[in-house]
Amino acid sequence: MKLNFSIIIPVYNRPNEIDELLESLSKQDFHEDFEVLIIEDGSSEKCDVVVEKYQEDLNIRYFFKENSGAGNSRNFGMQEAFGNYFIILDSDVILPNHYLSAVKNQLEISFTDAFGGPDAAHKSFTLLQKAINYSMTSLLTTGGIRGKKNAVGTFQPRSFNMGISKIAFEKTQGFSAMKIAEDIDLTFRLWQHGFKTQLIEAAFVYHKRRTSLQQFFNQTFQFGKARPFLNQKYPKSAKLTYWFPSIFIIGFDISIFLLIFGFPELMLIYAFYFLLIFLDSLFQNKNLKVAFVSIITTFTQFYGYGLGFLKSQLT
Repeated sequence: MKLNFSIIIPVYNRPNEIDELLESLSKQDFHEDFEVLIIEDGSSEKCDVVVEKYQEDLNIRYFFKENSGAGNSRNFGMQEAFGNYFIILDSDVILPNHYLSAVKNQLEISFTDAFGGPDAAHKSFTLLQKAINYSMTSLLTTGGIRGKKNAVGTFQPRSFNMGISKIAFEKTQGFSAMKIAEDIDLTFRLWQHGFKTQLIEAAFVYHKRRTSLQQFFNQTFQFGKARPFLNQKYPKSAKLTYWFPSIFIIGFDISIFLLIFGFPELMLIYAFYFLLIFLDSLFQNKNLKVAFVSIITTFTQFYGYGLGFLKSQLT
């Protein structure tokens, strides 16, 4: 099958991010035609002027619709697309210039009706963004499920960087009305319909993520809230490891209590773990400040996800 790519990008009040993403798309070393669809999801800060800048460099179309969420906007884009394979990106990513070539080459070697790619931290990112990227991708924090090939079984694509064939979209009807974890929900339905997924390691993106600890906490809290719902909807997907962040934060609170009464042993275990986080982040990022902030972002991630999971599980 000849691959014709349509790139679907929902956007909500982020014109500056779209500018960076479109610039990276205009610099691809890919020599075949592809189209770009920008789906403005009811933004008050529209990006139509930004899109206009790239009309000569890209085959690009702009759509404005009422606000209905990212999942619905992605479905809208796929319905309007001319291609037979859709690449879905978040507006806060930047592509390396080999991205599209990497996707095409891998799909020609081993075709699957859906794929996902990893994320990385660009050198221009802030210390916090680099630390958040570390916490979200490290083997020591998430088990590497967001892009470490040796750490995953059947890969679950994430909507910040994923692809899906037109056939698979039509069969599954795309993203559900879920506001959080709608990409994981789509993956489970893809598998139910017999479609295969894969990780394309070379198709990574630079993912800016959140720009404050409060935003990062809120995001991970929502991730945690969504997991028990997914476990209930897809019982076979439930794993004991999903309880780990909740157990982590409960244990940390207990360790503080024990420390007050002269029993530091449990707190020493946590201290050793955070030392490992510091050293691993330092090794990966080569920056003492990023390594230190990685301790804070990892703690924030566990507390956000753990509390969200507990709240959803107990209500």
